[in-house]
Amino acid sequence: MTQPAPPALQPEQLLMQLATGKWVSKTLSVVADLAIPDLLKEGPRPVDDLAARSAVDTDSLYRLLRAASGVGVLTELPNRRFENNALSNLMRSDVPGSLRAMVRWINEDSAWQAWGGLGYSVKTGQPAFNHVLGEEVFEHFQKHPEAGQIFNEAMISVTAMTGAAVAKAYDFSVFKKIVDVGGGHGAMLAAIAAEYPGIHGIVFDRPEVVEGVKPFLASQGVTARIETATGDFLDAVPAGADAYIMKLVIHDWDDERSVKILSNCRRVMAPGGKVLIVEQIVSDRPEAVFSKVVDLEMLVMTPGGRERTEPEFARLLQASGLKMTRIVPTESMMAIVEAVSQ
Repeated sequence: MTQPAPPALQPEQLLMQLATGKWVSKTLSVVADLAIPDLLKEGPRPVDDLAARSAVDTDSLYRLLRAASGVGVLTELPNRRFENNALSNLMRSDVPGSLRAMVRWINEDSAWQAWGGLGYSVKTGQPAFNHVLGEEVFEHFQKHPEAGQIFNEAMISVTAMTGAAVAKAYDFSVFKKIVDVGGGHGAMLAAIAAEYPGIHGIVFDRPEVVEGVKPFLASQGVTARIETATGDFLDAVPAGADAYIMKLVIHDWDDERSVKILSNCRRVMAPGGKVLIVEQIVSDRPEAVFSKVVDLEMLVMTPGGRERTEPEFARLLQASGLKMTRIVPTESMMAIVEAVSQ
């Protein structure tokens, strides 16, 4: 017999769901911190077994997992047993496209504290992270490497979702050498190199980030074609490549520093080279899109960063001596903003 559809939420019920979103988010982060989906990868388990393996209180864990199941993450079975479902499987650490690191980063202590200062950011236009933590976010990562590691793992998970889509959407065969500016652990460049065997590249990032690149590249079988370089892209980038790609880099910075990064690329790229910015494009239509919420993350967390509209990208590139030639959509949330020298 077909079950009747649940009644539509009343306005007050919907508003309460939205307003208590932080409760749900923190619930998921604790589930991820305890690696519950990993413990369930072989099949259902009773909560007392999960509690023993996690070294936590059994009744409290049941209440946590019951709440997660109530919002569709995990499935509760009879006799206080739980199993994975499509959403909780995405929080396993061993699956392609895992979002476990991103769930943990959204709720990491410094990020959680900074979002408590959203009102400060709205009032002043300044990052709440600096106000609450007393330093810029990337300075904080250098002093607190455990937070930086969670952030880097989250960025790797984003790249896992977007790398293949970017490689599929854009014809990289016209390039011989690509520099991945702020390339993290090299996942984006590795995905492109896997699709285009003729490409060589450089993953360029801070020394503490690049430490983890070589093992990852080896796991992808592309170490022969991708090297690493360290430095600060606000000062300079490796010279001579015919493409400079940057994923979720420009959105971290204000216009002044974004122009500096882009200008550094323009000055040293080979004749006829291109700059490729992989980011979300904010729609100017009054629709609910994820980029508009991510833009608040940039407001709270970064030194003047923001998600940008197409006209804002065009102005930024023009100020850097570059000209936008096109925007290439991908199957992911990201698009590729292509630019050449003016």
